[in-house]
Parts: sequence; structure tokens; C-alpha cells
Amino acid sequence: MADNSLQENRLSLARASLRQALARYSHLRQGKKNSNNTELEAALQTQLDILTSTSEKLDHNVIRIATFGLVSRGKSAVLNALLGQKILQTGPLNGVTQWPRSVRWTIPSIPTAEGTEKIQVELIDTPGIDEVGGEVRGEMAKQVTRQSDLILFVVAGDITRTEYQALCELQTAQKPLILVFNKIDLYPELDRKAIYQSLQSLGNSEQLAADTVTDATDTEISGDRPNNTSDQSTPKSAPKIAKSLEIVMVAAEPAPVQVRVEWSDGSVTHEWESPPAQIDQLKHKILTILNREGRSLLALNALVEARDAEANIAHQVLKLRQTEADDLIWQFAKYKALAVGLNPVAFLDVMGATVADLALIRSLSRLYGLPMTGYEAGKLWQTIFSSAGGVLLGELGSSFLLGFGKSAAAVAPQIGFSTFAGVAVTQASLAAYGTYAVGRAAQVYLEKGCTWGPMGQDTVIQEILATIERNTIIDRLQQEFKI
Repeated sequence: MADNSLQENRLSLARASLRQALARYSHLRQGKKNSNNTELEAALQTQLDILTSTSEKLDHNVIRIATFGLVSRGKSAVLNALLGQKILQTGPLNGVTQWPRSVRWTIPSIPTAEGTEKIQVELIDTPGIDEVGGEVRGEMAKQVTRQSDLILFVVAGDITRTEYQALCELQTAQKPLILVFNKIDLYPELDRKAIYQSLQSLGNSEQLAADTVTDATDTEISGDRPNNTSDQSTPKSAPKIAKSLEIVMVAAEPAPVQVRVEWSDGSVTHEWESPPAQIDQLKHKILTILNREGRSLLALNALVEARDAEANIAHQVLKLRQTEADDLIWQFAKYKALAVGLNPVAFLDVMGATVADLALIRSLSRLYGLPMTGYEAGKLWQTIFSSAGGVLLGELGSSFLLGFGKSAAAVAPQIGFSTFAGVAVTQASLAAYGTYAVGRAAQVYLEKGCTWGPMGQDTVIQEILATIERNTIIDRLQQEFKI
């Protein structure tokens, strides 16, 4: 089990990072209009709401577990079995769940630095992925996945092509995923083992197992036995499932069975009884994950969600301030060109050009509401210089050499004013172009928000991942938390 104090420290770092982000955008959260573009204003407000809700979720230590799957796979039944009572509606008809619905699940206490505490889990039930069409389904799944810390993908037999594609899409969401093989009571033991091994091959094989993936309508539960009769071809270009896929077998709502009852008077009747749910393996798996790394998952998922929201906020702010930013860049280019052109001292040309670029970066950050210190501006300038070294190095080098020629013309009247003026114009043009390049590059980097600065989400994510224990779900998912 992970050191509890280490998990608490990760939560504290994540909370501090999100509080800093919210403070940074406090001027935007006060309802002040930035432009007449209502569409951009609405998009900006949406991202601010995401950032706020993510911070609140982290403060309340609520872990969200979402279920996905095709219709009639028993997603609601799985959640009811975990809850120990029938809260979510289930039924024989397809599409009983029409929209995402969440319920609270209080599970046993876990040890913390202060003693023990109840884990507050929010279970999210979703409609079948093949029930809601196109864009609506995609947007709904994206929102639920974004809010989740753990995903349960429910199947009821051999995986279909639709399920396989949905599974691949969900695995790009940087969230741990458990494949839940439900309705195992409908399969004989040998068939159940064969299907389980087939599901395992999705993650263990380097090549896609074509005999595992069927057409979207192939696998149906009919009576007591599955009917799986059509061809099992699959596109050669199908994506692959991660090797770390967890698989658990359950019977969330076993089919009633007929039992023979002998009464004391010698009579015999036959009655239908519903066996208890077989859910303990899944419950144990969830409890193990939450006890070992639940708070670390909560911290990382909140940071990833906040990172995306903050990057989107910066993108929207850049759009809102685009005209002002363009004017600012050209203003700096104009004054820098004038100063460099008229200054006769070569060394001061180069130093002044660098100072002007740093001032431009800080001015742009203030315009966008993304404050940065002089040290951070210097680091960003170094990053820009290394990325566009050919352009900027040429500008500085040419400015330095031309500066010497201009200085010589200034101190040697015999060279003539025309020579001084020609060198000055050339140097000024190069200086203006360099400032324009720095300004545009700074806009690209500022569009990432402040996720890369001190206590920024990228910085904290890297710090947490550097301390992750081996052989945990987060350890296996590390490469997914892209910086």
C-alpha cells in the first residue's frame, strides 16, 4: 500500500495548484465582459466552471467511477450490485438508462495520517454507447470520462467491434480502466473460461486477435446461452488495447432459477428464485485500487482536467485579446527598431534588444491575465530562442556586427552620414522582425496558460509521477499523462 502521508502530500500539491489557477483567473470569474464576442465569452465561462468544479471535487475528496458499455450489458445492474440495493432502474428493454445518472457509494474506511476516513465514491451510470447517436454520444462520453477517476467498461460475452472501438477511445483518456465481464451465470463453465481468455488476449497479444472481435450485433444473450454465429473479421488497422487491461468476471443480476421445494405434507412445488449477485471480485478490485492509490489518482486526474481547462482558458483569452496583442507587438517592434537604429553603441544595441523582448513577453502575459515574473519571462525567452535560434541568433549577430559598422560611422565623419543611415535602417528592420518573431512565439507558449510555471499543473504532475510506486495502475499509466 502506498505511504498514506505521501498520498496526502500529492493531494495537497494538487489543491495548491488548482487554488493558484483559480486565483490567476479571478478577474475573469467576476463576470466582467472582455469583448462583444458572446460566443467566446460563453466558451471561456465553460472552462472556468470546469476549473472551479474540479477544485471543489478535489477539496471534497470525491472519487468518481463511471460505467460504459453497449445497451443490455448490465451497467446499471453492476452498480446496483456494488451498492447492495436496487437504486438504478434496470429492465429487459434496451435503453433503460437515457442520460448519465450518479449515486453516492460510501465504502469502508481507509487509514489516513489523521486516523481513518470514509471514501466518498460517486458511481456514474451512462446510456449504452450504441444507443445515442454520433455527436451527442461522443460529447456525453467525453464529459463523463473527463470527470471520472476510474472507468468500468461492461461487456456480456465476446467483445464486439463497436465495443472494441469504444474501449480503445476510452483508453486514450488517461484513466485506469477495468473490463467487467458481466452475466457469467448465462455461460457454462468452459464457455466462460474461453471468453475470459479471449478478453485477456486483447491486452496480452502484440497482434489484434481477430477471433475476439465480432460485429456490433453479433453477440446477443438469448435464453440461457449466447448466440454468436456471424463472421468475426476485423479491420487490419484496428487500434490495440493496452496490455495493462484489468478483467473481472461478475454476475450482477443473475437470472432466476427454478428450484424444487418439498413441503412437510409431502407435496412438491417448483418455484423461481433469484441467486445473489456475484460481485465480490469487482468490489475487492475497486477497494484495492482506492486504498492503494485512490487519492493519488484523484490528485492526478484533477490536475490533468485542470491543465486542459486552463489551456483552453488561455486559448479563449488569446482570441479575445488578439487585436490588442497585435497592436502591442507592433508597438514594441516599432520602438525597438527606432531605439536600435538610432543607438550608436553596438553592445547597447544587443542588450537593449534583449531587454525589449523580455518586456514584450511580460506585457503580453499581463494583457492575457497570465502574470509572470521577470525570471519566468527570461526562461520563456530562452525557450523561444532555442526553438527559433536561427532567426533570433541571426538577428542578434547581425545587429552586433552592424552595430560596429554604425559605431564606426558615428565616430568617423569621413565615412559619411549615408553609411550610418543605411546601416541603421537595416539594423532597425532586423530588430523589428526579431521582436515580431518573439511576440508570436510568446503567444504560442502563453496559450498553454501557466501550466508550466511554479505550481503549474504540468510541473506538479511531473513531481507526483516521479514519486509513484512501482507496479501500480498509475505506474502503468505514466506514459499517458503527457506533459
